[in-house]
Amino acid sequence: MKTNPLLIALSPLALLLPSCGSSSVAQNAPEAASVPLRIEDKATFKEPWAMAFLPDGSALITEKAGALKWWREGGPMQNVAGVPKVDYGGQGGLGDVKPAPDFATSGTIYLTWVEAGPNDTRGAVLGKGKLMLAGAPRIEGLAVIWRQVPKVDGRGHFSHRIAFSPDGHFLFLSSGERQKFSPAQDLKVNLGKVLRLTLDGKAAAGNPFVGKGGVSDEVWSYGHRNLLGLQFDASGRLWDLEHGPAGGDELNLVEPGRNYGWPLVSDGDHYDGTPIPRHATRPDLAAPAISWNPVIAPGDFVFYSGDRFPAWKGQALIAGMGSMGLVRVAIEGQKAREVERIALDQRIREIRQGPDGAIWVLEDGETGRLRKITPR
Repeated sequence: MKTNPLLIALSPLALLLPSCGSSSVAQNAPEAASVPLRIEDKATFKEPWAMAFLPDGSALITEKAGALKWWREGGPMQNVAGVPKVDYGGQGGLGDVKPAPDFATSGTIYLTWVEAGPNDTRGAVLGKGKLMLAGAPRIEGLAVIWRQVPKVDGRGHFSHRIAFSPDGHFLFLSSGERQKFSPAQDLKVNLGKVLRLTLDGKAAAGNPFVGKGGVSDEVWSYGHRNLLGLQFDASGRLWDLEHGPAGGDELNLVEPGRNYGWPLVSDGDHYDGTPIPRHATRPDLAAPAISWNPVIAPGDFVFYSGDRFPAWKGQALIAGMGSMGLVRVAIEGQKAREVERIALDQRIREIRQGPDGAIWVLEDGETGRLRKITPR
């Protein structure tokens, strides 16, 4: 066990406005640091990407190169058989994992991963199968139920995060624009979108672009870049967390049919320094609830609902790779305000709330630790 009582509050001097300015850019002075923390190291993984708790308190953890681990506190960690072959490299590989809303009775889990296509192309896919934990853990009947189209070259911006609607009837999926820019604005492809699907991976009835036909039937919102977080808040509202270019990471309230602007607008600029018009120049496009410049390079996030940290209830806790810790954000209607940064001195890829209200994080990289965070 390692204890780290240090909490570092965000200095407003560290948050620089982009050249054209934006009221949504994180710039508010944070509240005082909240509570000292107890941090326990529980396990180590190779390039962990996603984590999901099961009803018994054990967890499934994906490793990007293609392994799915079944972890139990105090018990042996085991590989889960039946995992698909993945196209590994860059940002691609095995991605998200989620138990189905009816997992307790069906045993169904969902996985995302990157599969190879022809002529050095690739794309993310979504699959479902039955998790069997009696005897040797394995997935049976895993089948692909959705694909990114088209498959393109490159190994970036797959996104492929899963969220279930609060009623358990729909599956929402993030699909990155694969570093190709313009597909985010093209309703004929499902890149750069948030999608609303049935639990079988089909376009859900009532989606905003259903009349256009084709994959546009799947689309819930568009104009997205690289969405690495997708979560519902306690009020049933959907939010996404996405990477900007050189600046302009975003937390967005995702509403049906809205255009979130990429690559037309951003609170960051292209990596070569070419400016991008700011969100404020296009009030017809959906602006972020908050954006960051410099970036925090987010991993995933949760809306905290536990009792271990009562002052944090309803707030977003963001895993920061660039910020090397957690970023705590208060939600204020349709906007958001940064409250605090919690230094963990490592790139944090994944964050989950445990069954007892503890916070669990996975570090990014070859020796990423699974760490449990509670009040000290």
